[in-house]
Amino acid sequence: MSIKKISQEDMTELFADMAQNAPWDSSKPLLWGYFFADRAKARLEQAAPLLAAKGYRVVGLFDSAAQADGTPAQSWLHVEKVEKHDAASLHARNQEFYRFAEEQQIETYDGMDVGPAV
Repeated sequence: MSIKKISQEDMTELFADMAQNAPWDSSKPLLWGYFFADRAKARLEQAAPLLAAKGYRVVGLFDSAAQADGTPAQSWLHVEKVEKHDAASLHARNQEFYRFAEEQQIETYDGMDVGPAV
């Protein structure tokens, strides 16, 4: 199964939406959360200190149970960092994380979320 990667166009749309609808100024540093997912929790446990060494705060490692429809149990690694991004720099960050996931043999980089920097 192929996972659709986040595109440059997706980032352009995200920033346009934030400019119109977000209660924060997207031209300022914001708290960006990044997520990695894998059925093998051990790979995420090994990746967490590597990301921490790059300045990301490890928020946690979370698990889901297998679903009745046959969806397997999954684990997620959530890291975050206060950063200033625009569509191009966030696209570059996503590409960096896709490469990181591949290098660490993590099933997927699962995207990001954003909120105001506290």
